Amino acid sequence: MAKFEVYQSGKNKEFRFRLKADNGQTILSSEGYTSKASCLNGIESVKKNAGDAKRFNKTQTPTKMFRFAITAANSQIIGTSQNYKSESGRDNGIESVKKNAAKAEVKEVEK
Repeated sequence: MAKFEVYQSGKNKEFRFRLKADNGQTILSSEGYTSKASCLNGIESVKKNAGDAKRFNKTQTPTKMFRFAITAANSQIIGTSQNYKSESGRDNGIESVKKNAAKAEVKEVEK
């Protein structure tokens, strides 16, 4: 079952989350938050916005890799994907977020 993992990392011990698919692969990661409450709000925002195709911003890196970001209603980025070798891989990642985010459980983990 897909899950959001909440953890702390970096020298400032910021809170972050990652969405993992059923197979354990990370499909979405957040930037750092100064508080756990803000991090949990970020997860709720992903759950809320994942069903809206307009919230996904598809991009290509300078090295010809493909990625996406999910944004909130205010256009702020909530989470970003890994790099994919193909557009179809990226699009499958988006579909996985759409399918899994709303029902994913939240777990606290060590980095």
